[in-house]
Amino acid sequence: MNRRRRQFSLLVMRGDGVRVVRFNFARPLAVAGFVALAGVVSVMGALIGDWIQLRQLTRESVTFAAQIAEQRKTIDDFNHRVADLRKEVGAWRELHARIQEPFGPDVGRGGRDRGIGGATTASARPASGVSPSDELNRLSETIMQEGENLRALDRLMARAGKALAALPSRWPVRGAVNSEFGMRQSPWTKAPEFHAGLDISANRGTAVHAPAAGTVVFAGTQPEYGNAVIVDHGQEIKSLYGHLSQVAVQPGQKVERGTLLAYSGNTGRSSGPHLHYEILVKGRAVNPRAYLWD
Repeated sequence: MNRRRRQFSLLVMRGDGVRVVRFNFARPLAVAGFVALAGVVSVMGALIGDWIQLRQLTRESVTFAAQIAEQRKTIDDFNHRVADLRKEVGAWRELHARIQEPFGPDVGRGGRDRGIGGATTASARPASGVSPSDELNRLSETIMQEGENLRALDRLMARAGKALAALPSRWPVRGAVNSEFGMRQSPWTKAPEFHAGLDISANRGTAVHAPAAGTVVFAGTQPEYGNAVIVDHGQEIKSLYGHLSQVAVQPGQKVERGTLLAYSGNTGRSSGPHLHYEILVKGRAVNPRAYLWD
């Protein structure tokens, strides 16, 4: 700066100290230049700071977007699972109704006194305005009701199981059926005749077991069936076993399911070794196949 301090000089020199060029600036112009340079530096600093902050926010927004997408997928999966569960629960209700129908309308308790309606098929998403937590609460309430229905059904099946266990549902012997229940051609006269039971193929001496619990009411000889056994299973249901080679029980004896009753043979009016098996309900012969489940 010169002596009068009215202007500023800018010298450009080489490394050996020789002056190359000199620039003179008026003091107001120099001051304005410094002020402008300071302003430019300040603005650039602010812009760079904003750019760095914006870049960080962009990175965070990408991370947030990924998290939101993952949470949305989780919510969609939850809604689909809830819809599937509601559909399954609806199927339970229909199954309960089919099981309970033969036993009458008063069997199923728990919510039966409430009026309900509507389709059981659930949509893939909850209804508009229903939050996932509300949907989950509804599903929990429904499952609690169905749990009560299942417990009632369990009690029903326990009672029904005792009745079913008393039925002669088991084959007394295993073998092919030589002659079915109903009309057939007589093996002796060739004329039509009614066959009151099943003729089950069995070699002489094959063990004959009780198909259900009961009481032996006859164990002896009959003209048609030879050695025979009759078991009373209660509820006016009896089972008859004919053409036996040997009887293993006595009248009045209590038997359980699977108890040895006798051994198959060829006694009485028989053309060969087999077991004649009858079921009588209220004294009338019925088709044993209607009872043979096992």
